[in-house]
Amino acid sequence: MRLGAFCVFALIGLIPGPLAAESVPASAPDWMAGAWIETKGEGWTDEFWTPMRGGIMIGAGRSGTGEALSSWESLRIERGTDGVLTFWGSPGGAKPVPFRMVSSTATEIVFANPAHDYPQRIHYWRDGKLLNAEISLADGSKSLRWTYSAMGGN
Repeated sequence: MRLGAFCVFALIGLIPGPLAAESVPASAPDWMAGAWIETKGEGWTDEFWTPMRGGIMIGAGRSGTGEALSSWESLRIERGTDGVLTFWGSPGGAKPVPFRMVSSTATEIVFANPAHDYPQRIHYWRDGKLLNAEISLADGSKSLRWTYSAMGGN
């Protein structure tokens, strides 16, 4: 009987998906760290990220035209007690809204909160020296995209 139970548990360990053991938590997206800027004519958007330390990356964003600020946001990516990374956005000082990580690779990370009005999905990825960001509804519609270059050549 013990041998049969051992074989069943051994086979379960080979099954991919929800029955398998929990996967290793995603690596922090330290490839986002730095000072980033996108300019389009007189318009600009900046985003700043610290590397992960103590389980948190701290970020900030701001947008404007010329010397006029049009919006700003406090940001953070935090590892929860369950090991899952969560993006927290607080536009203009509003109450922070959580977006849990749904996928990641070595150069890409996607967060989602389908219950939020907009955005519902936040997607970051690197393309060489560029940092890309996109927000959208859960199905990818109503997307807004930014392509950032490093400020000051960092």
